[in-house]
Amino acid sequence: MRGAKSAKWVVGAAVIALAATACSSSDDSGSKDKAKSSSGSSDGIVRAWWGDPQNPLEPANTNEVQGGKVLDMIFMNLKEYDATGKAQLEAADSITTTDQQNFTIKIKPDLKFSDGTPVTSSSFVDAWNYGALVTNKQLNSYFFADIDGYKAVHPDDETAAPTAKTMSGLKVVDDHTFTVKLSQKFSTWPDRLGYKAFAPLPKEFFDNHDAYLKKPIGDGPYMIESYTKGASMKLVPNPNYTGPSKPKNKGVLLKVYTSSETAYADLQSGQLDVLDDIPAADLPHVKNDLSGRYLNQPAGIIQTFSFPMYKPEWSKPGMDKVRLGISMAIDRKTITDKIFGGTRTPAQDLTSPVLGAAGGYSTSVCGEACTYDPVKAKQLITEGGGIPGGQMKLGYNADSGSHKEWVDAVCNSINNVLGNNKACVGAPTGTFADFRNQITKGQMTQPFRSGWQMDYPLIDDFITPLYATGGSSNDSKYTNKTVDKLINQANAEPDTAKSIALYQQAEKQVLTDMPIVPLWYQNGQAGWSSKVSNVKENAFSYPIFTDITVN
Repeated sequence: MRGAKSAKWVVGAAVIALAATACSSSDDSGSKDKAKSSSGSSDGIVRAWWGDPQNPLEPANTNEVQGGKVLDMIFMNLKEYDATGKAQLEAADSITTTDQQNFTIKIKPDLKFSDGTPVTSSSFVDAWNYGALVTNKQLNSYFFADIDGYKAVHPDDETAAPTAKTMSGLKVVDDHTFTVKLSQKFSTWPDRLGYKAFAPLPKEFFDNHDAYLKKPIGDGPYMIESYTKGASMKLVPNPNYTGPSKPKNKGVLLKVYTSSETAYADLQSGQLDVLDDIPAADLPHVKNDLSGRYLNQPAGIIQTFSFPMYKPEWSKPGMDKVRLGISMAIDRKTITDKIFGGTRTPAQDLTSPVLGAAGGYSTSVCGEACTYDPVKAKQLITEGGGIPGGQMKLGYNADSGSHKEWVDAVCNSINNVLGNNKACVGAPTGTFADFRNQITKGQMTQPFRSGWQMDYPLIDDFITPLYATGGSSNDSKYTNKTVDKLINQANAEPDTAKSIALYQQAEKQVLTDMPIVPLWYQNGQAGWSSKVSNVKENAFSYPIFTDITVN
């Protein structure tokens, strides 16, 4: 999800969305909200930092973090992930299989959307078919690729017309039962179903799509009361929600900011209650500033930057040496120590430590490719023909000050190795939404900031969407038949340990080709005001808004 979600990152997403797109801290939705904000959350509403999502909130078309944050609040999936990332049954009563390929899913009775309409088997089946259909152009369509009949609705050539409108592998049995047939065995497939691309959709989504996009309807703990793009979104408890995560507050006001620095100032002054994007410059003193109201914990996030492999100058023969040399020219430890003060850890693979060794995390996969070696780095870049055009412009969104700091530091490291202070320069784009739009349209001509926030806690999620040919968040357009074959073998392997080993083989091949540069694992962070309590984050680095209480 969220990545590059995204997530969902991705980063994962897919991309890690650490920035907002418009408006200032004082621009909430209307004077009434402003008055309440200044009164100090006396209305029971939690005021939190946010960034406008890239796209309208369609579950299958949201693969970045800020949109994913809202989807997690307004939708309940068949499974949900607890604070540790473990998948638990939620809307589903049961998910059963005898062969790891054919699944029977029973949903709980009497579930309703926030508009009072029932959640049925068709709510899921229709949503998944919509998400998969190529003509609907959903960013997360790839997540349905394992379902039998996907290629009929989503041909490999996305300009070709589909030969079917629905996937043959989905069948409604009754209002509370449906079946899924996968194209091959996939033992861990059910654990994907907490990802919001698999969310159910109400009838209004199909009957009055424009109305839905203006005010999305879900079946989760919150419902959207109002949304002003570039300013704020107000969510209130959903009275029809019957799940286990009922809100302990009267709602959440997500406030859009142009910079995390402004948000941090508002947090200190009591105009904001929760901020999960602490500016890098404030990390050394954040605990003192907030009197200890600060958390810093591992999260399923990795920061990277990607090469546009669809551009010949970055993918021609010899450039593999240049890409590898660039990676080895980056002094990750110094950058994470000096800029991020213990909130980042140099990457040693393409996943995250939160998976643990049993989940696929490894400290030995990247090896020398992630090791700072100035001499060898310069040698490789020279042998490969040098940086195309003599200068690398590293793209990032400018609406988060922390990105500028680390991008400048990465470029300085590369420049010092090459003895040329203009070999690498930062290339800012004004807003996150504009930046992501350029990436998804394949308009980037130079390397660009990417990353991944896990959608579900499996190694598959850190590899398949990002590096499989045509993956939903494969922003570099990387392709390698060996990687694709290993991913397919891993998906079909019922033995978890053997499946993970196959994913790691694919991961090693990706790192040999180096279409992306792993930088560091990112912790989840949050600071909060004295007006709220019980602020926690889950393994995805999202605040658990339902548990926050207003003092």
